[in-house]
Amino acid sequence: MRAGAAQNANMFLLTSLQLKEEEWPYDILTDKFYVEEDEKGNWDLDVVINGLAHTMKHTKFDILVALDDFDVENTAFIREYFRIPGMGETTSRYFRDKLAMRMKAAEHKLPNPLFSALFHDSEINEFLSNTPPPYMIKPRGQASATGIKKVHNAHDAWEAIHHLGDHRHEFLIEAFKPGDVFHVDSLIWEGKVIFSNVSKYLDTPFEVAHGGGIFRSVSLAEDEKDAQTLTQQNADLLSAFGIQYGASHSEYIRDIDGNFNFLETSSRVGGANLAEMVEAASGINLWAEWAKIEIAAKLNVPYKLPETEKQHAGIVISLSRYEWPDLGPFVDEEICWKMIKKHHIGFIVRSKVQQRVVQLLETYTSRIQSEYHASLPAPDRPTN
Repeated sequence: MRAGAAQNANMFLLTSLQLKEEEWPYDILTDKFYVEEDEKGNWDLDVVINGLAHTMKHTKFDILVALDDFDVENTAFIREYFRIPGMGETTSRYFRDKLAMRMKAAEHKLPNPLFSALFHDSEINEFLSNTPPPYMIKPRGQASATGIKKVHNAHDAWEAIHHLGDHRHEFLIEAFKPGDVFHVDSLIWEGKVIFSNVSKYLDTPFEVAHGGGIFRSVSLAEDEKDAQTLTQQNADLLSAFGIQYGASHSEYIRDIDGNFNFLETSSRVGGANLAEMVEAASGINLWAEWAKIEIAAKLNVPYKLPETEKQHAGIVISLSRYEWPDLGPFVDEEICWKMIKKHHIGFIVRSKVQQRVVQLLETYTSRIQSEYHASLPAPDRPTN
């Protein structure tokens, strides 16, 4: 938002009333609007449309940006209703609905786990008969690892599906692929990926969410084979999915044969402070450049990516048993960011030498685990 304001754009905030007290940049906002959520956390879009229609009598909105996965579909709906340029509802589903992601990737013959929707019993049985276990049952619309359940045979799969009751159509089932998980954080201009930073999770998001682990990731050098492979594979995927402008965070898993399989993607900057890690490694602030791209596209003027740096960076984040943990003992010169948040502890480190980054992450993880770490159970069912 600050980057947009720095480009002389008038910035407006549309968010849930429940988030009113969050640390929004109110000092640079032209105006703000709040929407009440229902008991499931959803907006009444008729109310939103009516409110915006009233505002648009005197204010024209040129660009709508969804800052979070949960905003993508609502933003696309509003764009289409008011005929505001940008990603429409069909394309937005490829960046929000995991079933749509799977089907689009399969359509373009991109590496993708075997999967099935949970609409038809016969198709589920066919999938279970032809696909070795274990399986992952995933909510189609949740972010990160929320609501994912791992099952180890067809009987348990059907038991989990029946447990979903009338909500089973909101889920899909897919083959579980063990392996290392990577993420690619990108910027897109005129349908082409113009910047990519490839990183590897040292613990998978599923392990962190369901095993009470500590979140860690480390960037890869551009000339590493895995980075080169994923840069191209990710560019192919985003081209197939049809995103024209903006930012994306995509995840891939390297299976036991060394092949990369697509897990999921998004049309936003990655969460969990990964943007800060990417900036530490490359010098590119994904949030700021995303704002510049959106505004340049609207004004039909060229956009130029800033010069990138070539460093290694890594991040470690954990829940803390202390409300405000003492960060004083962590004094290494490679630390370039510290998390200041209640009941959290986290750091980003940067170095020219990747081995030093990994060494620091290992050291910090051990200390955090023994002296600070706390964990909460992952929710058994997602909340909407």
